[in-house]
Amino acid sequence: MLAAAALSLTAASRGKVRSLVCLNRRLSSTQPDSTDGARHPPPETPAPLPHSKPPEVKQRRPKKDPNGCSILLFPGQGSQFVGMGRGLLKYPNVKEMFGVAQKILGYDLLSLCLEGPEEELMKTVHCQPAVFVTSLAAVERLSHVNPEAIETCVAAAGFSVGEFAALVFSGSMNYAEALYAVKVRAEAMQKASELVPSGMLSVIGRRQAHYKHACVQAKEYCKSLGIKEPVCSVANYLFPDGRVIAGHQKALDFLQQNSRSLQFMRTKPLPVSGAFHTELMESATEPLREVLRQVEMSLPLRSVVPRSKFTPTWMESAT
Repeated sequence: MLAAAALSLTAASRGKVRSLVCLNRRLSSTQPDSTDGARHPPPETPAPLPHSKPPEVKQRRPKKDPNGCSILLFPGQGSQFVGMGRGLLKYPNVKEMFGVAQKILGYDLLSLCLEGPEEELMKTVHCQPAVFVTSLAAVERLSHVNPEAIETCVAAAGFSVGEFAALVFSGSMNYAEALYAVKVRAEAMQKASELVPSGMLSVIGRRQAHYKHACVQAKEYCKSLGIKEPVCSVANYLFPDGRVIAGHQKALDFLQQNSRSLQFMRTKPLPVSGAFHTELMESATEPLREVLRQVEMSLPLRSVVPRSKFTPTWMESAT
């Protein structure tokens, strides 16, 4: 019933809701520098042969100075906190965005963001919609206090659930439909998280740390406890010596207890309820796949960098 109502809402209010958060009504056009032609004169076009058509000259897009461009990055789950969004309510459209969210989600998301309780906000089923809506509300603030950052934006990217916010900002997805997809995703991941105790661990290691080998040791430890097919793997690459490792909770406990011998300088559990970006989330894929088949997608007005592009080759080999 709620799914039908949400999809009905998206059809009825597509234009209105899109105007709330799709702040890219036009792409910024940058004129080429007048001195650029002097530095790089265009190649001479050969004279056409008699009775032949002149060759077509392909028009190249003018190059943009990266110093005058911006890229928006949208956060993922784990960035939530009680009080999030409090300073955004005075900006245009933000209250309307939370109002639409209440109709789609079936509960008062704004109240949960502002007042908690924290244990409810931290649940996957709640924090993913909270991060999604608040991220786009922050874009409304940015468009008010620094409109140039929006006008000169050439690309967007998102981490995990932040990809949905990036797609909405780029004009590729409708706000209400994307929020409904996030709702389905969050519910499915919440159920998957409850099947087995699991989590995610942020790790900063020394240069001699071997993360994959540490995960192998953690899985062997889990097998010694009778856990069949334990999961422990690098889920996210943060920076050269930083990783997020996800898997069974017993495996993460092993990594923390043996951090010194594993050459880990710091380990910190993330405020999430499951081992996201691992095979422990396999049961959540089909519900999300099904809802995405029903979502209307458009060509983005700005480039959207997929999450797989976030991992440079140095990260893939430095494990």
